[in-house]
Amino acid sequence: MSALVEIRDLSVDILKGRGGGTKILPILRHIDLSVEKGQVLGLVGESGCGKTMTVLAILGLLPEGGQISSGQIFFQGRDLIKLPRREMEGLRGKRITMIFQEPMTSLNPLLSIGSQMREILLQHEGLTGKANRDKCISLLETVNISEPEKIYDYYPFRLSGGMQQRVMIAMALACEPELIIADEPTTALDVTTQAQILDLFNEIRGRIRSSFIFVTHDLGVIAEIADRTSVIYSGYVVEECSVAALFQMPLHPYTDGLMRSRMGRRNSNRDQLYSIPGTVPSPGNIPEGCPFAPRCQVVMERCRREVPPLAEVQEGHRVRCWRQVF
Repeated sequence: MSALVEIRDLSVDILKGRGGGTKILPILRHIDLSVEKGQVLGLVGESGCGKTMTVLAILGLLPEGGQISSGQIFFQGRDLIKLPRREMEGLRGKRITMIFQEPMTSLNPLLSIGSQMREILLQHEGLTGKANRDKCISLLETVNISEPEKIYDYYPFRLSGGMQQRVMIAMALACEPELIIADEPTTALDVTTQAQILDLFNEIRGRIRSSFIFVTHDLGVIAEIADRTSVIYSGYVVEECSVAALFQMPLHPYTDGLMRSRMGRRNSNRDQLYSIPGTVPSPGNIPEGCPFAPRCQVVMERCRREVPPLAEVQEGHRVRCWRQVF
């Protein structure tokens, strides 16, 4: 397989304030990851670790004040950072699409489902009239929406959260993109609906050749959907490996903590739920050395002074930890 997306040494900052009072907040640091053709890459970590900022950088949709300070983002061999704005707008929504976390805020409440879907096909495919409408209804059928002709004319408020998310998935599939980014698409849904949406994703990836980047904080979702996983903490990739290796032998203390939290109980105290001590540092308060050092239960003095490299310690398994890269 060849890489569809390759991110090299990506760093992103947010500029706060103006003039002499401008403060630079580091958001991402030296991100390296790749997505092969037909592969699902999971990005996992706590809220505030940089998962969403990573995918927004790919799309060229950084928030106000956001800037890429270093690195390259290759899509099919072309550096997206250097693309002219018009070319990037042509890629976004056609060859690279995104499914957002909250379908209720992503869909325009003042427009019908059909009119929002029509716009995508008109802008990127040039489809009009009956051909456009037929393609929209076919897409709704693809995501297992019953009575798609009726749903086409509905406004978003008439649909449940799960149905709205199916519409968002249909819109993401409209132009048969090479890369689909899903940013925590099951977070706002109940457990039953989450399972249905995950089943739908697996069904879709069995029918199309698109690659996926799946952003989540839920390791259970990673187990269901992903082939490989990048664990992100405080703007750094701290571990990258296959999903099988992640669950069989997590090497970074942060990944291990996430696993123990998922399993729910300490071996030493089965009556107490386990949680990683402390919190993710804010961008303006990232400690010197390894950013996980203040929360790490196996920290060494070197960890507090130097950021470890992201090193391959086994074939296809990279980790950013001094205990693993001696």
